[in-house]
Amino acid sequence: MKLSTKVRYGMRAMAELARQSNGSPVMLRTIAERQNLPEKYLEHLFTSLRTAGLVASERGARGGYRLARPADQITALDVYTALEGDLELIACAEHPDRCPYREDCVTADLWRELGVALREVLAKKNLKDLAATERVAMYFI
Repeated sequence: MKLSTKVRYGMRAMAELARQSNGSPVMLRTIAERQNLPEKYLEHLFTSLRTAGLVASERGARGGYRLARPADQITALDVYTALEGDLELIACAEHPDRCPYREDCVTADLWRELGVALREVLAKKNLKDLAATERVAMYFI
């Protein structure tokens, strides 16, 4: 299983926004520079994050983005869901009633448990936790 670039970059950008945020808006350029991410790509991601109600934007010379809620109230699962939609490993694990093989499937419980475990881990970490994590010049692209 691989996480998309959208989720990896979005999570880093949101953690950076939480780190920089003191209630004032932060320009995407600043986030992009600090996290070594493409600004144009962040513009696309922040549209989804704004639509999901995780960030608010302000226009003008001192405009930018700020978190729409306190950093400790936005989980990694919130960010994932805003960027990718529901965390669904395979459709039949989430909707077993729709699976024609549900009677004989030996892996259904495995996929369901894995989905639950991923959701739990993502729901446990919030942006405040991620923002407090310092990494020295290590970027995973």
